[in-house]
Amino acid sequence: MLRHLIGVAFAVALAAAIFAGGGWGVAHMTSLSAQNISLTSISGLSALGILLLVGLFLGILMVAPVSPLSTALPGAVMLAWTGLLGLNAQLAARIIPLRGAGYGAGFHTMLVSGVLVLLGTLMICPVFVPSRWRRLGGDDAGSADSEDEVPGRPAQTRLLS
Repeated sequence: MLRHLIGVAFAVALAAAIFAGGGWGVAHMTSLSAQNISLTSISGLSALGILLLVGLFLGILMVAPVSPLSTALPGAVMLAWTGLLGLNAQLAARIIPLRGAGYGAGFHTMLVSGVLVLLGTLMICPVFVPSRWRRLGGDDAGSADSEDEVPGRPAQTRLLS
C-alpha cells in the first residue's frame, strides 16, 4: 500500500516534469528555427538537455521496481486529454494551464502533434505487467513454491479444496 502511495507521488512529479520541462523544452526547440538559431547554441542545448532529463526520469520510472501507478496515472491523463482534443479542440486547448507561458505553449504543441498520445500509450504499458503489482522479493504468505523449500525436507504439496 505504501509503495502505491509513493507511486502516486512519483506520478505527480512526472506529470509536473512532463508539463514544465517537456513543455518548456518543446517550446524552445520549436522557436529555434523561427529565430534562425542552431541546435548547438546554448539555448538549443539547454532545451535538448531538459528534454533528455525528462525522458530519463520517465524511463527510470518505467523500469524501476515502483508502483505502476507512477507512470500510468499521468499516461491516462494524457490519453484523456488527447481524447478531449478529438471531441472538442477548443476546450482541450483552453484548459491547458499557463497557456501564455512557454510551458503551456510547448504542452499545446505536444498535444496537437500527437506526442502526448504516444507518451500516454507508452506510459500505461507497465500496468499490464503482472509482476509490477507484486511486492519486490515476496509473494503470498501461504504459497509453497520451489523457492520456499528447505534443503533436506521434502517439498510441500498444496492441497486443492
